[in-house]
Amino acid sequence: MTIDKDVNALEQLKYGFDHFKKEIYEKDVERFEELALEQKPKFMVIACADSRVCPSTVFSFQPGEAFTFRNIASLVPPYCEKKRNSGVGAALEYAVKIIKVENIVVVGHSRCGGIRGLMSIPEDSHNCDDFIEDWVKIGWSAREVVKKEHGTLPLPDQCSYCEKAAVNLSLDNLMTYPFVKEALETNSIKLIGGHYDFVNCDITVWEI
Repeated sequence: MTIDKDVNALEQLKYGFDHFKKEIYEKDVERFEELALEQKPKFMVIACADSRVCPSTVFSFQPGEAFTFRNIASLVPPYCEKKRNSGVGAALEYAVKIIKVENIVVVGHSRCGGIRGLMSIPEDSHNCDDFIEDWVKIGWSAREVVKKEHGTLPLPDQCSYCEKAAVNLSLDNLMTYPFVKEALETNSIKLIGGHYDFVNCDITVWEI
């Protein structure tokens, strides 16, 4: 479905919903009636907020198949006992303890602006009041590994390495959450990493 660029925002939203209702909802009403009662997704997907990498589109998920959380650069901070107002932590807890997903997938992607921002932070940057910089520094240890191993490469190549390294860091951080660790110990959940290359329309996935 494509919408004329001159259509205003409200009309675009209404048109998009009408298309969904006619082409998707009305062709499978029974399924949506079941979903109205409860959700039982197999997957939780942690993905980037980038408009080009919607996980439901990339993985062809249908409504009810994936519990999705998106942020800048698909980052998962480590568990912190004192920080209870974490959006990531709340989403994880709901996915693991309430709806009991079977898989948590962390997906990075090519040409990620958040990762490029992380790789571009000056080494002496300490006191920052910038939301983005403060957030992407969650991936600092991944950045340091890439700088050490691939620091002589051009920045775009360093970013490509960091996109995957940051996913692995987030997977490691997932295991610091007590309820995720417990689910792993009982083999009731799997952790999966992924990298979507939208330049070449390619996907790489791996399990830890």
